[in-house]
Amino acid sequence: MRELKEAVKFLQKQYSETATVGIVLGSGLGNFTEEIQIEKEVEYKDIPHFPVSTVEGHKSKLIFGKLSGKTVVAMAGRFHFYEGYDAAEIIFPIRVMKLLGVQTLLLSNAAGTVNPGHKVGDIMIINDHISFFTPNPLIGKNIMELGTRFPDMSEPYKRQLIEKAKAIAIAHNFDVKEGVYVAVTGPTFETRAEYNFIKVIGADVVGMSTVQECIAANHAGMDVFAMSVITDIGMIEHHNTITHEEVLEAAKNAEPKLAIIFKELVAAI
Repeated sequence: MRELKEAVKFLQKQYSETATVGIVLGSGLGNFTEEIQIEKEVEYKDIPHFPVSTVEGHKSKLIFGKLSGKTVVAMAGRFHFYEGYDAAEIIFPIRVMKLLGVQTLLLSNAAGTVNPGHKVGDIMIINDHISFFTPNPLIGKNIMELGTRFPDMSEPYKRQLIEKAKAIAIAHNFDVKEGVYVAVTGPTFETRAEYNFIKVIGADVVGMSTVQECIAANHAGMDVFAMSVITDIGMIEHHNTITHEEVLEAAKNAEPKLAIIFKELVAAI
């Protein structure tokens, strides 16, 4: 809590308004910041105890401003387990957002699909997740100021926000998928056997982020909404290889649809 409070105190000196919506931008989705009326940018390296993103496609700055009439704080660049950060470091920014006043958290990511009904460029609303493959960020002493020892995860992604997002997509005449996200450690893309296993256990897409952030947000009593941009096909019958550059390009192309949903969802909150 001491480190969290030091980071929050620093940020409140940089930007005095209370942000009620937090946004985390995934790989290749950093251009969404152009939708925000930016009022303050803070480099991660300047924030006490904050990690620094090391992955291409992540800008490594915290952005404060207005979006759809609401005050928001956006992470242009997130942190991943495969970068060498532990679970507590990965969720540190989420807890900072909570202490800054954020009540609703919007998460985005680039993901590979194992659902034969998906194609590259689709966007998928996450309605549930499987988190057995990455360490639970709540392991260790519980911080009672943030939440209970055993938080409920029966509705990790707020159903009300999911329904609003689906209605937004219908109103704009574009298709949106819905399904289960499974988080793995990375940084390798999955083997064909692993893709098959992920499909068998009931997931639709796979990625290397989001779940730990969602757990921390639920622990802190925040409402969570999350979307995946389908950037590659991980089906076992596809004998294709995947590069990070291709992932970034696919995310960039799908970003306008995600932007519409995020903007109108924020307006409706």
